[in-house]
Amino acid sequence: MKIGTPKETFAGERRVAMTPDSATALQKLGHTCVIETGAGLEAGFDDAAYTAAGVEVVKTAAALWKAADVLAKVRVPDATEMKRLREGQTLISFFSPVADEKKMKSAATKGATVVAMEMIPRISRAQKMDALSSMANIAGYRAVIEAGNNFGRFFTGQITAAGKVPPAKVLVVGAGVAGLAAIGTSTSLGAITLAFDVRPEVAEQVESMGAEFVYLDFEEEQTDGAATGGYASVSSPEFREAQLAKFRELAPEVDIVITTALIPNREAPELWTEDMVAAMKPGSVIVDLAAEKGGNCKLTVMDEKVVTENGVTIIGYTDFPSRMASQASSLYSTNIRHLMTDLTPEKDGEINHNMEDDVIRGATIAHATAVTFPPPPPKVAAIAAAPKKEAAKELTPEEKRAAETAAFKQQTKTQVGLLAIGGALLLAVGLVAPASFMQHFIVFVLAVFVGFQVIWGVAHSLHTPLMAVTNAISSIIILGALVQIGSGSFLVILLAALAVFMTGINIFGGFLVTRRMLAMFQKS
Repeated sequence: MKIGTPKETFAGERRVAMTPDSATALQKLGHTCVIETGAGLEAGFDDAAYTAAGVEVVKTAAALWKAADVLAKVRVPDATEMKRLREGQTLISFFSPVADEKKMKSAATKGATVVAMEMIPRISRAQKMDALSSMANIAGYRAVIEAGNNFGRFFTGQITAAGKVPPAKVLVVGAGVAGLAAIGTSTSLGAITLAFDVRPEVAEQVESMGAEFVYLDFEEEQTDGAATGGYASVSSPEFREAQLAKFRELAPEVDIVITTALIPNREAPELWTEDMVAAMKPGSVIVDLAAEKGGNCKLTVMDEKVVTENGVTIIGYTDFPSRMASQASSLYSTNIRHLMTDLTPEKDGEINHNMEDDVIRGATIAHATAVTFPPPPPKVAAIAAAPKKEAAKELTPEEKRAAETAAFKQQTKTQVGLLAIGGALLLAVGLVAPASFMQHFIVFVLAVFVGFQVIWGVAHSLHTPLMAVTNAISSIIILGALVQIGSGSFLVILLAALAVFMTGINIFGGFLVTRRMLAMFQKS
């Protein structure tokens, strides 16, 4: 099959759906590649690089659409491109089936197959094809860079001869892929980072990245994000009011707000209201990553940067991935390459559009002259977090005392029973064994008993240092070996020397390990 990538016609779009590296990988699957001249120029890939990778370069878009069996694009095709789409062709691109319903129906009527990259199911097997996550990762990173570009201070705090600079305080609303990328960038730049999300399971992820999770004084059962395809669910009105109240409390304190809250096929929820903007300090910055769907901030203007009367900058750009075109193109083309790997299971250059495959079926919105949107739920559901266990009932002081008494009695009964059995066994052995044997045997049994009591009650985390010391101390056996090393028997001398060597390792090794472990807890 011939895979073609045209130059993007959307104004300001600098990404390209095929790079020289991805073209090389596609050719290993048995396909041939063709690209329109200048398609990768703004992403940093010139025609010479494609030619060197074995890609055919054609002069016009019309020639490319005519030659290619599979079209790989970034943006939704425009009206001209839809006219060029023909029966039997496969189109792979971002293609919103809700907003572009007419185009979807038109493609189905023509008999073309359309694979929408934003419809890739969010399951483990499909992560390598998840273009939304790839682009959201770049958008989250770039949002912090744009905020820093418009913020008048350092992110990190500094104490210099010229004065003290306090660290910036950044609030990230929404801890999805874009939010976590923004959190990672913000903390790495030294800012005090706060993060909020309606999904409680992301709190640990946020805190592991060095940020502080913002909790609400409000109890509500939230649907696990894994059970909803990785997205947040719609909250109740009461939860929303508690959320907005918390944001109003934080608004005067934070310097930068990055909002990423967006639910697929819905308008962006309004989370940062006009009064919150008014409460922010002059020079503060808001970056609204949901601007394309109406914005999380009331005052966001799509694709523009505005400054409010109180000096707050609100950035509503929708082309953050395109502002890092080379990186975005590399990631997006890799997503498409992985999708083509699934579509070409035999690596023979022939596409097998298996509609029984969860990933392929989920992303396909038009196939075999039929509209196949919306897809059925995947057969393999995402693994949701385990339900919370009920908290253990808190015991009263009387109940605690009764439980401790019962446990003590049980332990005493067990120990007395074991001692009685051990004593009976010793007595039975003593009736038949000679006295010289019994002296050594009793010492051996007592040593085993003492060693058991020493080790059994120690926490697992202390076993290694404890064993190291006990190894060193227990190597008192070296004294017996030294006494026997002067024996007249060659075999006894050999065994004694071996015992000295092994116990020497035990002694010095034990103290060396203990010293190393103690050094781990020393500051210097």
